[in-house]
Amino acid sequence: MRKRKNSVLLFLVLVLILSGCGTKSDVITITNVSYDPTREFYESYNTMFEEYYKKTYNKEVQVIQSHGGSGSQARSVVEGCNADVVTLALEHDISLIEKTGLVDAGWIKEFPKFSAPYTSTIVLLVRKGNPKQIHDWDDLTRKGVEVITPDPKSSGGACWNFLAALGYAKTKWSDENKQKEFMRQLYHNVSVMDSGARGATTTFVENGKGDVLIAWENEAIVTMKSYAGKYEIVNPSVSILAQPSVAIVDDNAKANGSEEVSKRYLDFLYTKQAQRLIGKSGYRPTDKEILQEFGNEFDLSIKLWTIDDFGGWEKAYQKCFDDDAMFDEIYNY
Repeated sequence: MRKRKNSVLLFLVLVLILSGCGTKSDVITITNVSYDPTREFYESYNTMFEEYYKKTYNKEVQVIQSHGGSGSQARSVVEGCNADVVTLALEHDISLIEKTGLVDAGWIKEFPKFSAPYTSTIVLLVRKGNPKQIHDWDDLTRKGVEVITPDPKSSGGACWNFLAALGYAKTKWSDENKQKEFMRQLYHNVSVMDSGARGATTTFVENGKGDVLIAWENEAIVTMKSYAGKYEIVNPSVSILAQPSVAIVDDNAKANGSEEVSKRYLDFLYTKQAQRLIGKSGYRPTDKEILQEFGNEFDLSIKLWTIDDFGGWEKAYQKCFDDDAMFDEIYNY
């Protein structure tokens, strides 16, 4: 009888202990694996989404952030990082995850604007007064100009940087050898090649290295606001329409029971409220009405190449960034 009472008592204690964890189990947790310049935006966006979800569905959700070079982040998901959603710098990085089966085929059509809720472009950031008189891409090839840009092998932003410069070369010369020579001269002037765009910004801004930073427009805008009077943005004559992409990591979300929340999380990026936050964070909203509210923030007159002008990401990556492709050829020359 005493053993039976002890067993019952032990059972009740276990029930109480487990019920004491009930509050935590009621909180839905999802992980967003993103590229490095989005840190501040998603800190604000996650709070906004958590409040919206609680108000709308009366359930608590917590979003965990992970940031790094976009290519590195994609590989971390492939290697087992338990991401529910990815918000990466370019479509190609999510396509790599798709090839493993973690992301369902057709993901690019799951959300509006080909699953790109905001866009950006590539600009040049120089120090106040523009001491080296940098006005366009060809100035980056001059002797004595020190360029900072991240590594295309690990950074999605670096891939956009490379293609923006190549777009300028293609605009100026039809001869592919001249285009390659231009790119060779530009990358010969690169003194530091960090693994991600935020690392490159840190090198230029905080460590004081370089004369010019090839940067995401949003990263340059944030730097200008954070270090008032110390930097200037130079908008080149030619750049590229940079389209960061988002997707649910379907295999993980199913296993985590987070499919519904993950979809709401990415859907919410397209709301007026979130689009306005996107504009305030230096990204170009895809909502045209909201974009107009930030008309003075962005130079909409820059001639923008698109990834389609390079044959799409599969061809662009094969030609420019695969092993022994154009980047390796011009950088290791």
